[in-house]
Amino acid sequence: METTLITGGAGFIGSHLVDLLLERGKRVICVDNFDPFYDPKLKIRNIEGNLGRENFELIECDIRNKEELEAIFRRHSIDKIVHLAARAGVRASIQDPVLYQEINIKGTTNLLELSKKYQVANFIFASSSSVYGIDAKIPFNETDNISAPISPYGATKRAGELFCYGYHHLYHIPITCLRLFTVYGPRQRPDMAIRKFTALIDRGEEVPIYGDGSSQRDYTYISDIIGGIASAVGEKFDYEIINLGNSKAVGLKYLVSLIEANLGKRAKIAALPPQPGDMPSTCADISKAQRLLHYNPRVDIEDGVEKFVHWYKRQL
Repeated sequence: METTLITGGAGFIGSHLVDLLLERGKRVICVDNFDPFYDPKLKIRNIEGNLGRENFELIECDIRNKEELEAIFRRHSIDKIVHLAARAGVRASIQDPVLYQEINIKGTTNLLELSKKYQVANFIFASSSSVYGIDAKIPFNETDNISAPISPYGATKRAGELFCYGYHHLYHIPITCLRLFTVYGPRQRPDMAIRKFTALIDRGEEVPIYGDGSSQRDYTYISDIIGGIASAVGEKFDYEIINLGNSKAVGLKYLVSLIEANLGKRAKIAALPPQPGDMPSTCADISKAQRLLHYNPRVDIEDGVEKFVHWYKRQL
């Protein structure tokens, strides 16, 4: 039975991927360190339905610890890796760039070293739209010049891509780097905009809006992202960088209005100065994903917010 190691497998994106691969009859090893960046109990809830399944194993491990990681590789024959574990968040990376370097670069390098040693057949690296910075044209294309990311987080993700290319070139590891664009949906991290705004509006608390509210994001629903990642797992490229987004830039004010409509409540807006490191707009050119992965996002922002708010209400 094919075995896939998913790092960050108890998180928002990882737990959905675990669910899908298990449904398809794959064997999954979920690695997560349950970092207190947000409540670890939420991660346990994400994966508790899979605990005890014969083809699922949960291992608590920090990707910075190469010795503990290697013990996993020695015990299991790992065919594929989906590397989702990372320290996320643009603004937090400005406050503690060293931590981001340790987790996002050192952790990735540890996994690449072990992939080389144990001859992993396919390595999927979760990158980010943050690598594009502010110099890329809209929509963002994989061939754009991205030499100037504007946050430590974006820089670590770009560094991860470069390390991946180096290991592919030297050791012929098949690697796909997926640049994910603002993923949202059930199980979303509490610090991310849609979940954070929904909770604040629901409680009648102020919603912080940085800048004039004109910023735009390519919000991509979780089921579409998971479909794209799963397609990449099923392929075997030499080395590719591929955007996964919805290819539609949604304004912040419009996003807030959708949450208001679905909650039936008005937002109390707190206008704040622009934040360093925030990109004014993101939007993915997904033509490469359509060609190589048969990727076809189906959930627009109106339906996606409705689905998310429905899930949110069930958690209360």
